[in-house]
Amino acid sequence: MQVKMSEYLTAVKPDMQRLIGLLKKEFAYVSVLCTDVTGTTYLVGQRQTSVGDYGFNERGFVVRVYENSCYMEYSFNEYEEIEELAAKITGTLKKELSAMEALGMEKMEAPLIHEEKMEKTMSGEIGEDPMAVSPEEILARLKKISDTGAAGKFVIDFRVAAQFAHVNKLFLSEKKDLMQTYAFAEGMAAAIGADGEKQDMIFRGFSGLKGAELLDEIGGTVDELLKLLDEKLHADPVVPGMYDVITAPEVTGLIAHEAFGHGVEMDMFVKERALAKEYLGKKVASDITSMKDGAASAAEVSSYLFDDEGTLGTDTTIIENGTLVTGISDLLSALRLGTAPTGNGKRESFERKAYTRMTNTFFTAGENTLDEMIASIKEGYLLEGAQSGMEDPKHWGIQCMVSMGREIKDGKLTGKVVGPLTLTGYVPDLLKSITMRSEKVELFGTGACGKGYKEWVKVSDGGPYLKCKVRLG
Repeated sequence: MQVKMSEYLTAVKPDMQRLIGLLKKEFAYVSVLCTDVTGTTYLVGQRQTSVGDYGFNERGFVVRVYENSCYMEYSFNEYEEIEELAAKITGTLKKELSAMEALGMEKMEAPLIHEEKMEKTMSGEIGEDPMAVSPEEILARLKKISDTGAAGKFVIDFRVAAQFAHVNKLFLSEKKDLMQTYAFAEGMAAAIGADGEKQDMIFRGFSGLKGAELLDEIGGTVDELLKLLDEKLHADPVVPGMYDVITAPEVTGLIAHEAFGHGVEMDMFVKERALAKEYLGKKVASDITSMKDGAASAAEVSSYLFDDEGTLGTDTTIIENGTLVTGISDLLSALRLGTAPTGNGKRESFERKAYTRMTNTFFTAGENTLDEMIASIKEGYLLEGAQSGMEDPKHWGIQCMVSMGREIKDGKLTGKVVGPLTLTGYVPDLLKSITMRSEKVELFGTGACGKGYKEWVKVSDGGPYLKCKVRLG
């Protein structure tokens, strides 16, 4: 079914066009981002059941203007008379700029935005409309999954969650008229168990430009999760050291996200906080390694027509055959750097600043089968289950938490499992060690990504199976 555009945004559009006309009398550039995001989150376990609002629900507006070589913004979520609103915005922003100049505060100067005339609309599609399914039915379907999982051996609790989001955005300026509406779904199943004194858990995430059909996808993985829980509860600790490994797609995505996701966000180039700036045009990975990011690069939770600054989403090649080609950027960072924006300007909400943020970040596919990759390893591990990660874009250190590793000896899986694991290394060393890639790319879009410790936005990451060398502990 086709996703329908917000009636609210359609109704306020003429008002926002009038507001732009009034503000253009005072400012050289004016744009308005209008947002209307709705959704619901469901969680069911053996000890709890909850229904709540989606964490990124919002309805509001951001006005951006250009004055005295810098950009200023004003956000609001209520208004009555457009003339009064225009006067209030003008007075507030000019007063703030005068105060900054009087105090001698440094301004983040940038060139004036020059836009081409553009009118585009995007409407996404999903399978089963979650709004057409009652909350009671969704909870019942989740409870059935939870009860089935809870009957498994070693299980203390089996939790399942699903959330459904409907994103509507309208970007207007003197020359741009952009509208988009799309929906996505996320889900999670977690088996929590114990054997004797040892307790552990295993979880699996689900996501996509989907509707309530995601519930069936979650339900189809219960047996697999129970098997994984058994293995993790009886896993051995790893002997720390350097190993040849194969990273499953979710671990590959975690490496992509932490290594050359945050590391090539070009607002960090402006602030001289990213080592990647010095490596543009240079080898940073093996010859077979390529990596992409972009709202137009894949169909996942961070796929859109335009970003929160009105820049169309792109398909950006970050690494091509081992060479760092470019970073990703928001519009203002691109203006300051003299580069083309890549459509990566994203806000946590209409109340927050736009930063350079990842969209769909992934390593591209190769030509190897997983069996060939396993057969090539004398002693190492197949790493599965991404948990969390950290990166240092200024020094290119990386640390990834991985759920488990399956031992490989003499080209065969032995059946032994180790975990949990910490994968660490220097990013170029890790990427230059990549020697094999599988034929299929998988992306994962559960959760959210912060800029440091805040500014959370939706992203996805992934890739194929990769063979590389890492330090495990």
